[in-house]
Amino acid sequence: MPSTDQPSSREKIQHYVQEVQQLLARHKLVEEVVHRQDMPRHDLVENLVHKQHISELTRHLDKLHPADIAYLLEALPLDERLFVWDLVKAERDGDILLEVSDAVRETLIETMAPEELKAAAEQLDADELADLAPDLPEEVMEDVYLSLDLEERAQLRAAMSYPEDSVGALMDFELVSVREDVTLEVVLRYLRRFEALPDHTDKLFVVDREERLRGVLPVNRLLVSDPEVEVSAVMVTDAVRLHPEDKAEDAAGAFERYDLISAPVVTSDNRLMGRVTVADVVDYIREESEAELLSQAGLKEEEDIFAPVFDSVKNRWAWLAINLVTAFVASRVIGLFEGSIEKLVALAALMPIVAGIGGNSGNQTITMIVRAMAMGQVSSDSARRLLKKELGVALFNGVVWGSLLGLLAWWLYGAWTLGLVMTAATTLNLLLAAAMGVTIPMAMQRFGRDPALGSSVLITACTDSGGFFIFLGLATLFLL
Repeated sequence: MPSTDQPSSREKIQHYVQEVQQLLARHKLVEEVVHRQDMPRHDLVENLVHKQHISELTRHLDKLHPADIAYLLEALPLDERLFVWDLVKAERDGDILLEVSDAVRETLIETMAPEELKAAAEQLDADELADLAPDLPEEVMEDVYLSLDLEERAQLRAAMSYPEDSVGALMDFELVSVREDVTLEVVLRYLRRFEALPDHTDKLFVVDREERLRGVLPVNRLLVSDPEVEVSAVMVTDAVRLHPEDKAEDAAGAFERYDLISAPVVTSDNRLMGRVTVADVVDYIREESEAELLSQAGLKEEEDIFAPVFDSVKNRWAWLAINLVTAFVASRVIGLFEGSIEKLVALAALMPIVAGIGGNSGNQTITMIVRAMAMGQVSSDSARRLLKKELGVALFNGVVWGSLLGLLAWWLYGAWTLGLVMTAATTLNLLLAAAMGVTIPMAMQRFGRDPALGSSVLITACTDSGGFFIFLGLATLFLL
């Protein structure tokens, strides 16, 4: 367990953000004061003050990891972000562009000259360049591609030929391979020739002369085994193997299930292509989680929080329009029962409760279903069983909580019939929420859409309109 007197990583980077923002604020303030002063050699003094603050900011940035600088850039307004970006050393541009969000990356790339973009891209490996390629201008990518050697070009083409949600898109080409007919002593001498091993090297990949994967040699076995033993005697032959066409979510499941740090990627004829590391998997899981959260809220893509107003409007308007339509439908449902509400004012006070508890229950159901889908635990064959189970949960909750609400309505308004209507309406709306919570994501998956896309908007629309209709309809039938 980490020591409590040491700041966490998040606290540290937030502290760095505050430091840089304070430096930026002080920089602006001092330069404004100096600019207004009437003094000898005014331009020289102003220039010296400017250089002093720039130097201090640069020293702070040089101490930060590229991921921390990316976090800093995302936390700054556009003018300050571009000011700080100009202070970053050019040799770090590529690594930082890989770390920032897609939305912020666009704002940075727009300010960079083609020569700067080319220099930044040339610092990256083929798999990293494939991640950045969609955001780079075509002419820049052409120049970068021509600057690569034949092996790097082949790797880049391979990385870009696979869909984003496949293992091929996560694949890393930097690895260490050895032959099975050499001794561990030879392997150790070979490793000493490297300046540094690739990140997350927990195993070496054992291949034959045709580059077919024979097994893996865990580093811990290499270190503790007799150096005179051959690789074939200590290698593992039943290691998990991935294929570039496999789904990335399946690879993530394998990493979680078998506690992997890295895994080989092989072709259909078992030739070693590359590897996937736990860092790649963690990045994929984080991106998918963020995308799912955005989809549930009806946002099309990740948004720069300091983006121009029009850009944010474009990202949000579609589901807001849908929400407007559903809200209008709910209002018309209420309008159908205006006469009932006028005769019994208590209905106006109680109907938001029925709709609200239904919406909450529906969101719980749809969250569980979408999560299970993402983990590959739900198939079309299990839809009926899931629906039956969720209806059972809804019925139990409806009877329990509906009865409690019914007793409360009876106590407040002195009408036991109103309490019964409240209980029945709550139960029926929870049943509706459960049915929609299962049906909506299953239907969206069947039509090839993201099950999480706008799910909370849709379930809320169903439970609001349905809750109003059920409650006011029952009240009209039995109370008036």
